[in-house]
Amino acid sequence: MPRMAASDRRAELLEAAIRVMARDGVAKATTRAVVTEADMTLGAFHYCFESRAQLLELVTETLTERYVAEVRGLFAPHKDIRDSVLDSLHAFWKGFEANPGEHQISYELTQYALRNPGFEDVAMKQYEIFLRAFAGLLELAADNAGIEWTEPVPGARAVRPVDDRRPQHDLARRPQHADSRPRSTARDHFSARPPRPPEPRAA
Repeated sequence: MPRMAASDRRAELLEAAIRVMARDGVAKATTRAVVTEADMTLGAFHYCFESRAQLLELVTETLTERYVAEVRGLFAPHKDIRDSVLDSLHAFWKGFEANPGEHQISYELTQYALRNPGFEDVAMKQYEIFLRAFAGLLELAADNAGIEWTEPVPGARAVRPVDDRRPQHDLARRPQHADSRPRSTARDHFSARPPRPPEPRAA
């Protein structure tokens, strides 16, 4: 096994875990399966991660950061908030169509964590990661549009089911029956205050 920095080794193990989960399912992504996929030893795994639970949490963080990076650039200054939300849903959906197995990981991971003793905290942390990411995007959209959300955190909770249920629906119906048209009505589910007035200039 070639020498590499611990951060690089961890990144390779995370990507290996994602490949195994997308291909074989979360339950099959054992530590042994992950190190085999990465062509590393069990010792390397335990050097990089405190536990398999930590690996699952970091998989969620990695995938969420990946999704956020795909849509962050769509929230341009002075862009209408509804257009920003709809464009982000379009981008998310394109990513889902390109790699449905990777998106399926989050749904499987939640159920796996809830059904297996010792992993309960993973499900809660997964939810917190999702909520924090969506809230951050909504705040970015509001800042660029010059508005303020009336209820920032509940707003993030509202968009998450919109984001969740369509992929779940089409994962069950894929590939020939999937509806690739994002629902534009989703962009109208948010409540916002009018644009902020300009700041008064100092005398």
